[in-house]
Amino acid sequence: MPLWTCFQCGAQFPENATPPAACPICEDERQFVNWKGQQWLSREEFEGTHKVVLRDDLGIVGIGVEPSFAIGQRALLLQEADGCVMWDCVPLATPQAVQEIRARGGLKAIAVSHPHFYGAVADWSEAFGGAPIYLHGDDRQWVTRPHGAVVSWTGDTHPLSDTMLLARAGGHFAGATMLHWRAGAQGKGALLVGDIAMVAMDRRHVSFMYSFPNLIPLNARAVQRIANTVAPLAFDRIYGAWWGRNIVSDAKVRFEASVRRYLAAIA
Repeated sequence: MPLWTCFQCGAQFPENATPPAACPICEDERQFVNWKGQQWLSREEFEGTHKVVLRDDLGIVGIGVEPSFAIGQRALLLQEADGCVMWDCVPLATPQAVQEIRARGGLKAIAVSHPHFYGAVADWSEAFGGAPIYLHGDDRQWVTRPHGAVVSWTGDTHPLSDTMLLARAGGHFAGATMLHWRAGAQGKGALLVGDIAMVAMDRRHVSFMYSFPNLIPLNARAVQRIANTVAPLAFDRIYGAWWGRNIVSDAKVRFEASVRRYLAAIA
């Protein structure tokens, strides 16, 4: 039986002869149902029309789907001596992409910022022998394809390695998470934010929303919590969730300035 992927948000659902009646992520106010109505692709159909690509994005290997699909995010492959961590995820895993990642050391873990980017995370885990999938427990209700590899972590921080730390910031979702990589940016530190703090088009600021497509801003308390989560972390670079949406340097100063600008704008 086929696995089903939501055409609008990229969430993958369990095997079934027919697709689900609805996608709960798209029905939620932070996302939206396709204007043509709910649509689905089987995994086989998806593989026939799209491919997974790997290429550099500011010194880190990025993983994306072409042509662009659903939300259009790209994942990142963080390489360490004992294997790679996939940060965020894409809706499709192909044999060719799996082979490329295996040649770079394989996956030792996967961590995802929030439910909009869960994608085909179970497929990626299975391709690498059940690599653990770190999803914050506050968002467990949004897991559309439950899987034994999911590690439903709790609390505010969770180490992935000696140099990688997951930090729950909240805001976009209750369990919305960032990844701090001390070894990133040539040892100056990198903060991987998904769209918990969206890198703006000027690539000098970030901003915050409860829903981006439906234009629902975050309140001051939620933004201040994100700022407090980031405050103890040292970093010079920010990686967003789309190709090229990164802040190259002085990122912590720019992050702090962005928080002040946002709070002033909504006051």
